Amino acid sequence: MGHALNNTMPDKTAVIEGDRRFTYAELEQRVVALASGLLAGGSDLAEARVAFLIPASIDYVTALHGVWRAGGIAIPLNVAASESEWEHCLTSASVTQVMTTQDTYADIQGLCDRLSIAVGMASDFMVDSVLPLPDLSPDRRAMIVFTSGTTSKPKGAVTTHGNIAAQIETLITAWEWQADDVIPLFLPLHHVHGIINVLSCALWAGATVHLMPKLDLQRLCAQVAVDTYTVFMAVPTIYVKLIDYLEAREEDEQNSIGEGFANMRLNVSGSAACPVEVFEDWQRLTGQILLERYGMTEIGMALSNPYRGERRPGYVGQPLPDVFIELVDESGAVVTDEGTPGEIRVKSPTVFLEYWGNAEATASSFKEGWFCTGDIAVVEEGYYRIMGRSSVDIIKSGGYKLSALEIENKLLAHPDIAEVAVIGVEDRTWGEAVAAVVALKGDAEMTVASLKAWCEGELSAYKIPKKLLVLDTLPRNAMGKVVKPSLKALFN
Repeated sequence: MGHALNNTMPDKTAVIEGDRRFTYAELEQRVVALASGLLAGGSDLAEARVAFLIPASIDYVTALHGVWRAGGIAIPLNVAASESEWEHCLTSASVTQVMTTQDTYADIQGLCDRLSIAVGMASDFMVDSVLPLPDLSPDRRAMIVFTSGTTSKPKGAVTTHGNIAAQIETLITAWEWQADDVIPLFLPLHHVHGIINVLSCALWAGATVHLMPKLDLQRLCAQVAVDTYTVFMAVPTIYVKLIDYLEAREEDEQNSIGEGFANMRLNVSGSAACPVEVFEDWQRLTGQILLERYGMTEIGMALSNPYRGERRPGYVGQPLPDVFIELVDESGAVVTDEGTPGEIRVKSPTVFLEYWGNAEATASSFKEGWFCTGDIAVVEEGYYRIMGRSSVDIIKSGGYKLSALEIENKLLAHPDIAEVAVIGVEDRTWGEAVAAVVALKGDAEMTVASLKAWCEGELSAYKIPKKLLVLDTLPRNAMGKVVKPSLKALFN
């Protein structure tokens, strides 16, 4: 399989983690050693689910590729999630083994013991005596990435080796990846943005990845200023933070960092809509015209502004190579006129296989072989523009897609909350901020601070409401459903 690792330049640096560098040959050696250890004398993991709770590091890369090469299904867990979220992933996918690092072992060991799942350090799986590894056909399942769907529980999207290869190849072609590219990786590694767009594309192209377990703006910008990187990918929230950071610097420093970004061949923004203001501020400070694109867990990337050609602010461009898109209106007819909105439907070798253990959800997400994204778009002068979800229950905040229903279910456990509706309200930093509208029991009182304090440990930090509105009752329609669009206006 091609998305093993680029083995045409064994002595070239593949990944850099802090002061440590690993060549492609060294990485390959580690991957084979770990895959052999996972096999433990067997010949093939035969699609056993192996999860790992590992921050961006050489161990993460080794674990991901090691599971693939041993014939298992890799399940990258979110290092920032709560225990109940990990439990959902582990139980719904029937995970047999969890790999960690020294830093994360204690966090998940108790849960694994309770669920009787084997847990160990990734480094402990590496063995000296390597085994023959199984042959992997493109239609074998390779990975499960959990979505934040409109249902209350995240669904496990299963991609095959062939899907992953197609997702990588379309981007290698469209964005002209080169072996001499160098890219920093600070994005979450339980999402396709970090896993596919950055890590996998780079390692396929024979490029170099700088792994950063946490975003450190000062260190990152120091590297940018000395022209370390050629490609940069981030979510709009990070571009906002970088803009604020740059504007707070002295003129000389601002210029040297701005010039470092200007010297790169490509800056990409995705995972959430990039506000036009951010696009324009970035161009003013760095001279870079952000390339905005659109994708999903289930399909990898589908639309992209051109690498060569006009990149239009507020638009996500055109279909990527080998990706076919149609817009379908509410009556089910294919939209043929520009300016008429429709749901984005996708057909491509990049499209995932199924939702793990959920045949019903899988069947309902496809119509006549087209994957139905639930995102509404319009074509204007040949470029697609995303208008939002067909459902109001997806909140895009800081590059995450959050399920309002999931957050509502948690908040309803609060002893003082009688009713709750969670919505996304426009926010410069986060794209959308999570906002809770609540009706309280009796004469209870609540502040944003008290709600946030209660949520700690119940919800991942990025799901905790940033805004709060207390009403006597929530507005409902004849069907008893809360009328969410009317709530958004109350925050303006």
